[in-house]
Amino acid sequence: MKLATYKDGSRDGQLVVVARDLSVAHYATGIAHRLQEVLDDWNFRSPQLQDLYDALNRARESGANTGTGLARHAFPFDPRQCMAPLPRACQWVNGSAYRNPQTRQGAASTATAPVLYQGASDDFLGPCDEVLCASEADGIDFEAEVAVITGDVRLGATPAQALDGIRLLLLANAISLRELMPAELAQGFGPVQSRPSTAFSPVAVTPDEVGASWAQGRLALTLQTSWNGRKVGLCEAGPEMRFHFGQLIAHLCKTRRLRAGCIIGSGAVSNLDTSHGYSCIADKRALETLLDGQPLTEFMKFGDTIRIEMKGRDGQSVFGAIEQEIVPLEKATAL
Repeated sequence: MKLATYKDGSRDGQLVVVARDLSVAHYATGIAHRLQEVLDDWNFRSPQLQDLYDALNRARESGANTGTGLARHAFPFDPRQCMAPLPRACQWVNGSAYRNPQTRQGAASTATAPVLYQGASDDFLGPCDEVLCASEADGIDFEAEVAVITGDVRLGATPAQALDGIRLLLLANAISLRELMPAELAQGFGPVQSRPSTAFSPVAVTPDEVGASWAQGRLALTLQTSWNGRKVGLCEAGPEMRFHFGQLIAHLCKTRRLRAGCIIGSGAVSNLDTSHGYSCIADKRALETLLDGQPLTEFMKFGDTIRIEMKGRDGQSVFGAIEQEIVPLEKATAL
């Protein structure tokens, strides 16, 4: 099934069920008001949402009259009205599950465990919300990623057990301020100011929605990234993910348990074959430095746009698209 959260003036929004083709939606009010309620009581509430989802799709496929039955209460789905599927979460932990540009030159990766950082989880961005930045000099960068939302996962869970705890898949744009990062990392702790609010796709989906493309904790589909309308990335998200999501979650659970509503990111999707492009500017700049001795691609400017989307094997959008504009703080239409 496919789930989204509509803006309603509250901090947690209103849960809606979205048709498979992303054309229409239906409020889930009779089942749950918010996605967190579903995650907290997954075994009871998710089957009811699945029934609503199936009925919505049947109504679409049959061409039911919009004035009768379930279709009467459905409405056109608008990603611009979406918050993040889970507008605030227990945790947002991002990883680095793909090879970085340095390993493209033949050097073997020495990583034996996932590298993770804990980001802000109290104020996510919707898929079409503005990205507010104080200065272009901060090195504004996008990061196109795959992410998962978990249920409860026990302390000491194995990778296989951790995979069983995954409830939903979604896309992320983990905005980074690259010029602020070195000074923060030099202090010995993780990034804070250099990692502002992350945006997520309009829709989160259960793994069964992507069929065989979801296997062994990896999503084997192409992540499409367009910067200012120009396609810069067609990166394969599955085969080169060194640590799958089960391993990322199990790494977290070595010393803690996870509660329902934690979001885990893959890090920017990257392929060794440079013809696939890039999912973050830092990746492109690092490769340019290796080849040319210096980076040539500049970071994002005010007015720049970014679009991130993933299509299924049928050519249809799975999660809808993240479409955002970089906006100076003083010109923000909303805070």
